[in-house]
Amino acid sequence: MTDSSATKIRNICILAHVDHGKTTLADHLIAAYGGGVLHPKLAGNVRFMDYLDEEQRRAITMKSSSISLQFRDNYINLIDSPGHMDFCSEVSTAARLSDGALILVDAVEGVHIQTHAVLRQSWVEKLTTCLVLNKIDRLITELKLTPMEAYTRLLRIVHEVNGIVSAYKSEKYLSDVDSLLADSSGNGDAEQDREILEDDEEDTFQPQKGNVAFVCALDGWGFRIEQFTEFYASKLGASKAALQKGFWGPRYFNTKKMKIVGKKGMDGISRDPQPMFVQFILKPLWQVYQAALGEDGDKEMLQKVIKTFNLLIPSRELQSKDAKAVLQSVMRHWLPLADTVLCMVVKCMPDPISAQSLRISRLLPRRELVVDDKGLSSHVISEAEHVRKCVEACDSSAEAPCVVFVSKMFAIPAKMIPQRGPNGEILSNSLVSEFGGQEVEECFLAFARIFSGVLSWGQKVFVLSALYDPLKVELSQKHLQEAEVQRLYLMMGHGLKPVSFASAGNIIAIQGLGQYILKSATLSSTRHCWPFSSMMFQVSPTLRVAVEPSDPANMGALMRGLRLLNHADPFVEVTVSSRGEQVLAAAGEVHLERCIKDLKERFAKVSLEVSPPLVSYKETIEGGEGFSFLDTQKISPDSSKFVEKVTANGRFLVRALVARLPNAFTTVLEDSGEALGDILEGRPVKKNENLASHVSCVDADPIAALRKRMIDSLENELEFTSDKSDPEKLEKSKQLCHSFLRRMWSLGPTQVGPNVLLIPDCQQSEAINSNNGLSGFLIRGSSLVSQKLGFVGNPDFDTNLNCKDSGEALTGLLSVEVESLKNSILAGFQLATSAGPLCDEPMWGLAFLIESYIFPNNSENKNYLDLYGNFSGQVMAAVKEACRSAVLQSKPRLAEAMYFCELNTPGDFLKKMYAVLSRRRARVLKEEMQEGSPLFTVHAYVPVAESFGFADELRKSTGAASSALLVFSHWEVLPEDPFFVPKTEEEIEEYGDGSSVLPNLARKLINSVRRYKGLPVEEKVVQHATKQRTLAKKV
Repeated sequence: MTDSSATKIRNICILAHVDHGKTTLADHLIAAYGGGVLHPKLAGNVRFMDYLDEEQRRAITMKSSSISLQFRDNYINLIDSPGHMDFCSEVSTAARLSDGALILVDAVEGVHIQTHAVLRQSWVEKLTTCLVLNKIDRLITELKLTPMEAYTRLLRIVHEVNGIVSAYKSEKYLSDVDSLLADSSGNGDAEQDREILEDDEEDTFQPQKGNVAFVCALDGWGFRIEQFTEFYASKLGASKAALQKGFWGPRYFNTKKMKIVGKKGMDGISRDPQPMFVQFILKPLWQVYQAALGEDGDKEMLQKVIKTFNLLIPSRELQSKDAKAVLQSVMRHWLPLADTVLCMVVKCMPDPISAQSLRISRLLPRRELVVDDKGLSSHVISEAEHVRKCVEACDSSAEAPCVVFVSKMFAIPAKMIPQRGPNGEILSNSLVSEFGGQEVEECFLAFARIFSGVLSWGQKVFVLSALYDPLKVELSQKHLQEAEVQRLYLMMGHGLKPVSFASAGNIIAIQGLGQYILKSATLSSTRHCWPFSSMMFQVSPTLRVAVEPSDPANMGALMRGLRLLNHADPFVEVTVSSRGEQVLAAAGEVHLERCIKDLKERFAKVSLEVSPPLVSYKETIEGGEGFSFLDTQKISPDSSKFVEKVTANGRFLVRALVARLPNAFTTVLEDSGEALGDILEGRPVKKNENLASHVSCVDADPIAALRKRMIDSLENELEFTSDKSDPEKLEKSKQLCHSFLRRMWSLGPTQVGPNVLLIPDCQQSEAINSNNGLSGFLIRGSSLVSQKLGFVGNPDFDTNLNCKDSGEALTGLLSVEVESLKNSILAGFQLATSAGPLCDEPMWGLAFLIESYIFPNNSENKNYLDLYGNFSGQVMAAVKEACRSAVLQSKPRLAEAMYFCELNTPGDFLKKMYAVLSRRRARVLKEEMQEGSPLFTVHAYVPVAESFGFADELRKSTGAASSALLVFSHWEVLPEDPFFVPKTEEEIEEYGDGSSVLPNLARKLINSVRRYKGLPVEEKVVQHATKQRTLAKKV
């Protein structure tokens, strides 16, 4: 294809909440313009894109699938995506390859949680969106609304969706203004300035602009305002432009003056004026439905519609005794759904050339290139910039570098691979496994889009992982592979059509990359190319189970099956636990059930034993609402709050103090884990969507964005919790916060966790005396994290943190030993935060202040082998135990994961629904009735540990009348003390000495985790107990 043909391509995806009609809509588009693969009468019932047995059985979409349509002289690449939250990763893969998105909203149910999620995904990926209001027929047949009531409902939904998008626009606009004001140098990018001055007040979705469609996918009809504008323009004698504006909003038609007026213009003409949308569009629709489905059906009305619009309907369809079939026939000929939607797509959505210039800042953001001592290769930089410009222009010429993004790998049965090539030649389809030499029954294909150049059979390409850096080829060699493209296919739902080549702008399937790509990657014809930015996923895999074969002899088959499953599913995670178990992590129950089914029937083909779900917990201490961590800078060194541990040889003393971090700061550390990893490792920082709200311009420094977010999280909570009447105290607290940010030595666990290790204060004494009279020297450490984040050496902060390192005061072997022990201290901190003292779960939201002292070795033989083992190992163990003991001393608490739950239920089943929620320890947030509907919407928090089987129990209790959607929300600390002992008079009076106190919820959860991990559990166990009785009979 040439550049001119690229203008005729549209790459779109369908996004919506579950059961809002995505696949049904896709059926009608395929039946009309899919090349005859689906008969029009079967559209809406076949669910053509749901070709998996599990999808048909559950009636939900579980994977993204693509099909190519030809609409007039345009080529539409349509991707159908799931609506269930468990398969949101498939939404991310679909959005990355698309330029536009059809946002479906159920006219009865309205906006739901997944609607927010897909709008956010579209905004992040910079997609052009169109709104489709589906199931309009339910307003007539089920809710029995009048045209005016239906208009009010549709107007509210459009305003609500516009409000969501406006919130994203406002967030970006304010952050752009902040970044512009902060740029004191005045050399901002002109492109950025134009973007800031862009008018964001106009609503995104406006029916009068043509980007909103009103449809009934099940019956196969739909319309836009434009279609009625053309009909009424000649009839009313008004211009098309005036009618286009008048058909939406508070505009009325004055029949006396034959003019479009506001509501005041209808005074004296009608007591109950109706907007033009109601009068000229909705009323005729209502009349057609009443004529066809009413008890006293008006056949003359149907004939009038047929005659007025010159509809060619076969007489046999009009003579059918099924009133619904007659209605569908009339509506499909009058307002064809496929023409309405695809006309909107062609008119309102950009072609690849226009879209990639808009999306380039998201796909290939500009990199901050820092010149090092060796200098940068100008040739590499210029070629990488040339590649970026070709992607931005969607250059489809043969000379342009070929750049392809693979969003996921998917497996299909080998028998589905076409037997003939593009020209009809017979192909050899012997497939060899990437994990062994034997032939396999599954073939892995890459779901990809070409962004630049031309890709053809047999072409050699470089496979770039997300960590590849073209400026550091030697260090990035493991992230670069060379592969050969075996075959290319055009995807047609569950079918494949071989093609010999494909140019920029097309979505294709690539065979031959199975052994090079695990999840996603960038393909390039040149190694001097930056990889595409990573995709954003809405949730993370939180549901974990351990799997093992029923027959231990099948362990090898299970391992191969797990590798194949990890390859085929973009969101599944396969790990090995500390106990050696194979742990499978999925997004939810439905996702997990599909993974287990695929393992048993497709990949491993062995019988499996699946453990109960493994729930993750976090260990922390009491607090989190205030600023107790600031007290670590005020406590005297002689305080009893420090926990001391000494190594077995007596040469190392560690003193540990722990405090709770503010919840807002902990959230920042959790959300920015990937960015922190890049910063601390010195890698180029990829675009992080969690930082986008703070610095939105593409060339902004992500380190500055993260630094600003960390400072704001502390200062905002400080201003909220402190006494504003005492500004001096507030200012001192801010200075302590800045001092805290300049003293961060490490994060844990895994170097990027939500726990902080602090170095001692500068005023801390450099020496300490032990009981035997020896003097120990302080190992101060260095604020490595603060330096990487720019808190140290930054003119915006105080620079009075000029602590002398302890190594400067030492000489000889002791100085060398101090430097080597710093790594041991860090390792001990990582070990402690990765396994807490309660049940070996990771710690969460804690700040540790560690003071470490080393004593000289005064023994006669200084080179002797320590009887207590390696000294560095002793130091690690001492630091680990000190941190764990400090947590136990500071009122430890357990934190559990929480789901946000959105439920929809009729009013008759509210009582039963609340009974299910109460049994699951749920906390209800709000309850509201949907306007014009008998349904209630309830929002609640449900613990992840209580969510297993929740949907099934809810379905059984309410007779399948209620539905629920779960998405991970946050971590919540349990208020119960797991080691509760009565201390006050009231507690002693109620519980006595504590021996009869039953374990509280926190203790029960801790015991269950410890029991699973094989850790000792303190509990009273009585086995085979019988009541004492007297054997002898006393007469």
